[in-house]
Amino acid sequence: MHTIDLSGKAAVVTGSGRGLGLAYARALAAHGASVVVNDIDEAVAEQAVKSITGAGGTAVAEVAAVGTAEAADRLVNRAVAAFGRLDVLVTNAGILRDKVLWKMTDDDFDAVLTTHLRGTFTCARAAAVRMREQGGGGTLILVGSPAGQRGNFGQTNYAAAKAGIAAMARTWSMELARAGITVNAIVPVAATAMTETIPVFAPYIEAMRNGGALPGFLRKGEGFGTPEDCAALVPFLASEAARDVTGQCIGIGGDRVTLWSHPREIRAAYAEGGWRPEALAEAWPTSVGAEPETVGIPAPRIPEA
Repeated sequence: MHTIDLSGKAAVVTGSGRGLGLAYARALAAHGASVVVNDIDEAVAEQAVKSITGAGGTAVAEVAAVGTAEAADRLVNRAVAAFGRLDVLVTNAGILRDKVLWKMTDDDFDAVLTTHLRGTFTCARAAAVRMREQGGGGTLILVGSPAGQRGNFGQTNYAAAKAGIAAMARTWSMELARAGITVNAIVPVAATAMTETIPVFAPYIEAMRNGGALPGFLRKGEGFGTPEDCAALVPFLASEAARDVTGQCIGIGGDRVTLWSHPREIRAAYAEGGWRPEALAEAWPTSVGAEPETVGIPAPRIPEA
C-alpha cells in the first residue's frame, strides 16, 4: 500500500474558496502539503483557510481574479513567500456564461475564456518558471470537464476552454518532461452548484444534502459523487507514486476513475490520386462515415421506479 505524503510540498489551488477547489485544497493539506487558497472573495478565501488550519493543515489566502499574468505571479509569489517554494499547481478557477451560439455575446465568450483558458495558461507559465528555477520537478494539475471532451449544448465558451486545457496538458507534458514536471488534466464529475441545476440530478443532490447517500447507479454507473470523491485524485497526482503519470486526461467521480482517450483517427479510406467531391459523396456512407461519432455528454441512465 502506497503512503501519500506531501510533507514539505507547497501548492496553489486556484478558485479554492468553495466547491471542488476547496475539496482539492483540503485533500492536499490533509496529506501534508502547505496550500495557497485562492478566491475572488476575501471572506470566502479566509473561511476556507480556517477550515484547513482548523483540521490541522497549513494554508494561507491570496485574493485574486485568475486570468492575468499579474494574478498568476501573485499566486506563485505568495507560495514562495509563505512556504519557500512551489511544487504543485491546481488550476481550478472558473466561471460559467451559458448561452446557445446565436445568443452568446463577445463578453460571454471572452469572460469564460479569460478565466478558464488564459487563467490556466498564465498560472501554469508562472508555476513552470518557478519550478524550473528551483529544480526538483513539480506537478501541474489542470482541471478539465466532460464538456471539453465531448461538447455540451449551450456551452460554446466553456467547452472550447476545457478542450484547450486538455490540449495544453498534452503539450506541456512534453515541454516540461526534462524538468521533471508532470502535467495532467483531471475531468471531475460531482454534485456542485453547477450540476445541481441539471433536473435529473437535482432530487438526488437534495437528498444527499439532507443526509442521504447517492445511489449506486449514480456513484458507479455515472461516476457521479461528491467533491471529496474527486479530490482523491489530486494528492495522488502530486505524489511520488504518480511521477510517471503525465500527459493524461483522467476522469473521476463517485466510485469511478477513468482514463479518457486522446483524439485519434479511427477510420480511413483511400482514393488513388486524391479525392474528388463526387467520390467523397459516394464513399462516405460506407467508409469513414459509416459510424459517425456521437457528440455531447450522454444523458444519465436513471433506473425506472
